[in-house]
Formats: sequence, structure tokens, C-alpha cells
Amino acid sequence: MLLIRSLLFIGFAGAVLAIFALARLRLFWAPKRVHWAITLAYCHVAVWAGRFFCGLDPEVEGLENLPDEPCVIMIKHTSTFETYWHVTVFPKTTWVIKREVMYVPIVGWAMKLALDPIFINRGSGRSAVKQVIGKGKKKLAEGSWVTIFPEGTRMPPGETRRYGVSGAALARDAGCKIIPVAHNAGDYWGRRSVIKRPGKIRCVIGPPIDPSGRDPKETNLIVQDWIESKMREISVLYQD
Repeated sequence: MLLIRSLLFIGFAGAVLAIFALARLRLFWAPKRVHWAITLAYCHVAVWAGRFFCGLDPEVEGLENLPDEPCVIMIKHTSTFETYWHVTVFPKTTWVIKREVMYVPIVGWAMKLALDPIFINRGSGRSAVKQVIGKGKKKLAEGSWVTIFPEGTRMPPGETRRYGVSGAALARDAGCKIIPVAHNAGDYWGRRSVIKRPGKIRCVIGPPIDPSGRDPKETNLIVQDWIESKMREISVLYQD
């Protein structure tokens, strides 16, 4: 039964994604706010579909931690769920994404229109960091938040790697705060699993972290410590 429900969800979400992506391409000439509205609508539909078909029920904690001004969001990456869930919770945001995504037919092109993301070459080291800082500062000045998945890829629950420093460097240079986010979506939605298991997904928004007066590497360690400590608290797979 879980497999059937999961396949129904995948089929429904994929069909809706294709429809929304094609709509964006047909409306390529439209203002950015139109593309953002389409993106936001799709993400709400995806959250609803996950709840309806698979019993994935997100519970958000820490909304009171969101400042009024744009910030850098650094979010744990274990599944696909958080990529669309966080769009429904945070103000308008743009993502830092590996450039390979841009060349994915339809989806990559639509994502470029929808999110106006910062595409980077993950293998270029300092050059990628400079790119995130330069383009990220512009996005923040325009009023957009910037989302970064600091591990750079989806991690198996219970595992981590050294966080990339670009988010902390951007926040310091832009003079904004960092919002850390932890969640246990990976307990129910494995990164390479077709099966989506029902359950309450705890999504925890942490207190703002001020990077001023610190080296970005030090700030990065503070962010990683908060996220990974919270993961050990809320994720069953971290406790095994």
C-alpha cells in the first residue's frame, strides 16, 4: 500500500510540475513576480499532495525567529521535501544551485525563470564562493532571501560533511543574519527511496545567527553545530 500511495504521489506531483513548468516557459516574458507566484502555488500543491497521498504532515517550529529583513537560509538537505516545503514558509527566496541543474530539459529552464537562482560550479572552489557573495548580495539588496544547502548535496540521514563556507561569507559581507533550519524529512522520505512513509515531519527554524565580527569559518561551525545538534534531537535515524 505504501508503494502504491508513493507512486500516486510521484505521478501526481510530476504531472503538476510539468504543467507548471510549461506554463512558466509559455510566460517567459512575464514579470518575475508572476513566475514566483507560479512557483509558490506549485510548492503549496506539492505539500498538500504529500499529505494527501503519503501522510507527510509537516509541523513548523520557530516561525517567531524570522526577522523582517532578508537573510541567508542554511538548511539541512536529506530529501526532496525540504526543497519545496521551505518555499511555502519563508519570504521570497532564491537558491544557490549547482549549474548542472540549469541544463535539465524543461525543469532546469523553468527553475531559472521561477527562482532566478545563483548557478555555481561546485568544483571551482574560491571562485564559486566569490560568485555566491557577488550575486547573493545583489539578491539580498533587492529584497530576496537566499537559500543555501550547505552540504552541497542530499545527505543520508545521520550523516553530514563539512558545510560549505559561502553562506557564512555572504551573510558577513552583506551584513545580514543566517537562519539555520533542521528537519527530519529524511526519516520518512529517503534520498533515493521511492517509498514515502507517513509521519509528522518536524521542521525547526533556528534563531538568527549574526556573522558580524567573526571569520566565516567560525560562523559556519556555529551554524553546523546548531543544525546537527537539532538533527540528533528530532531525527530517529540520527539516534540509531
